[in-house]
Amino acid sequence: MKKLVILALLVGACSRNPGPGSQLTGAPAARQAAEQFMRAVAAQDLQAMSVVWGTEKGAARDQLDREDLDKRLIMIQSCYAHDRFTIGDEQPGPAGHRMIKVTISRGRTTKTPNFEMVKGPSDRWYVQDADFDAMQGMCRATS
Repeated sequence: MKKLVILALLVGACSRNPGPGSQLTGAPAARQAAEQFMRAVAAQDLQAMSVVWGTEKGAARDQLDREDLDKRLIMIQSCYAHDRFTIGDEQPGPAGHRMIKVTISRGRTTKTPNFEMVKGPSDRWYVQDADFDAMQGMCRATS
């Protein structure tokens, strides 16, 4: 019963849509942003992906029109869908960015792209570049 109450509260909290820019986006640390992004990919949750994918200006959802954002996120989701992932080493990157190796496995195929993480507004971290070129061969056709 306790699990049902918690689930109901989570569903209720997730169904509210206060609009762009009205809630905190990104993650407090670069590794957390990468992990949240990959969990959102696994859940096929474009909204959750859009709050940790962004630039120094903030979340992508606040910068792109909805149609363009959804197209990009669907393409990303098709390539980064996985059975498992591991957040690896974090290193300094250019201009204060952080670079994180993420090992992504689907079936017998494993790729290790370098995620470029960037700090945005309110000291929140975003996945700016997920090294799309490294994921070639894992992309699924989208319709």
